[in-house]
Amino acid sequence: VQLQASGGGVVPAGGSLTLSCVGSGFRSDYYTLGWFRQAPGKEREGLSAISASGKHIYYADSVKGRFTISRDIGKHRAYLQMNNLKPEDTAVYYCAADGRFSESIVGYDYRGQGTQVTVSS
Repeated sequence: VQLQASGGGVVPAGGSLTLSCVGSGFRSDYYTLGWFRQAPGKEREGLSAISASGKHIYYADSVKGRFTISRDIGKHRAYLQMNNLKPEDTAVYYCAADGRFSESIVGYDYRGQGTQVTVSS
């Protein structure tokens, strides 16, 4: 089972990035896919999730209106479009998968290696 996040980088405040997540080794197209992040010295924070059908979507208040989650239905890929980035968005971003749709993203069954996002002020 693998989940690989990519697309991180360094952007100025107000900029945008799109993260991608690819699942392999399991039927990730049947799973809810989500994103969480962890900043240095802080706890993991669940950000967004999308159900296998795409019908159910969750956003944390901290990213609502700025981040957009999407996925290729029936395929093993999800995305997180991040706009109007702020310095406090600096963190390692991870994708995760679970058999059920839930807002408890940090507790999902599967998680992969993250990608670093740094927002400069």
